[in-house]
Amino acid sequence: MKKFSFAGLFVLLMAGCAPFLHQPLTTQNARLGAETPVIHQFQELPAAKEKIVASVYKFRDQTGQYKPSETGANWSTAVTQGATSILLRALEESDWFMPLERENLGNLMNERKIIRSSRAQYLDENGQQQNLLPPLLFAGIILEGGIISYDANVFTGGAGLRYFGAGASGQYREDRVTVYLRAISTSNGRILKTVYTTKTILSQMVDVGLFRYVKFKRLLETEAGFTYNEPTEIAVKDAIEKAVHSLIIEGILEGLWQADLDEPTQNKAVQEYIQEKELNQNTDILLRHQTPRRGKIGVGAFGSALLYNGDYSSPALRPGVMLQAVYNKNHWEHGFNLGVGELATRRNFQTSLFMAGLNSTYKMYPQDRYTPFITGSLGVIASSQVQEINDFTTNVFGKAGIGIGFEYLITDQLGLNLKGHYHYLFSDKLDNMVRGRYNDAFLETSAGIKLYFGK
Repeated sequence: MKKFSFAGLFVLLMAGCAPFLHQPLTTQNARLGAETPVIHQFQELPAAKEKIVASVYKFRDQTGQYKPSETGANWSTAVTQGATSILLRALEESDWFMPLERENLGNLMNERKIIRSSRAQYLDENGQQQNLLPPLLFAGIILEGGIISYDANVFTGGAGLRYFGAGASGQYREDRVTVYLRAISTSNGRILKTVYTTKTILSQMVDVGLFRYVKFKRLLETEAGFTYNEPTEIAVKDAIEKAVHSLIIEGILEGLWQADLDEPTQNKAVQEYIQEKELNQNTDILLRHQTPRRGKIGVGAFGSALLYNGDYSSPALRPGVMLQAVYNKNHWEHGFNLGVGELATRRNFQTSLFMAGLNSTYKMYPQDRYTPFITGSLGVIASSQVQEINDFTTNVFGKAGIGIGFEYLITDQLGLNLKGHYHYLFSDKLDNMVRGRYNDAFLETSAGIKLYFGK
């Protein structure tokens, strides 16, 4: 027991010390800002035939939202107020745009006035003509939009376990930020294209602890853990850069601007974007791909273990086999079952069963590869028992059942099933003994495969 305790203590201490092996112990010098994966996607884009002159006046935080707080009011904004600067850098890094300064246009105009005034004064004093300032560039398109949504606690959860003073727990929270970006023609004001992107923001906490008396009057207490909060600014940066990336490819596909390629749709980045967009059409907010997977017709074969629950004591596990044919439609599955098996106790009772019935199953996530389900059944069983040598009696009983299970699709046609089912008979005479308030019943645990057709 002591060896086990010290081994468990060692494991907990090592697990708890893991974050401390990576924590910064000294100050760090300034470094270049962290990049997102979209920067590498910019490099894979086809080159532009001619850069697009674009202006951005204000890319605002339109959420009006403050950071969530559990202790009281928090007047810090939930997202950065510098989204315009992030967008301008993304335009530069894409190598498709020539962004113009418009956010602080007043400062630029004032500086140009100072230059003109200085040159005019120089002309008066020296009589030498100075070159005129060139005119400001004008943009072919204006980029508008903003951060339109910040949703806190979209998804939360956690788990923990504590036993005999030792335990561990973890919690996580997922927020979500959404960005809209649109391109507007300056010649006629037409909105050329609108795109929107979204990015999750993950926060998680893990801790382990031990509280135990190791000797009389000797108490050991230790705890360790770490918390990680994904930077909101990085998430906003990722979403904005993804919006710029999407806008470039959407413009190529719709002919709004041209790439320096004869067949831009053959470009790897463009093809990957088209596939991503098609997949996104059937992806929900939890990033589950909602594509029809299971065919309308299914057949299955299952091996099972049956456990008698009746008037005799000491039930024993006995084998069984079941075949199934079903019609599948969205969440619901209706079918027909045929099966054989045995029920028995260790000493007094044994019978062979033939089972037939109808069943209806409700699947919680019919378009996912894995889904829990609940099933109900109604049918009959034929029970054959040996009374004497060469003397068999067969009785037929009605039954109803309810069960829960889990299905996982290896492919869209082949699934693995695991199910537990409780069958309640409409009679108490299965074991030829009538005793107690309840009828005879039995439990069935089954595992098997199911093939789907007719997708």
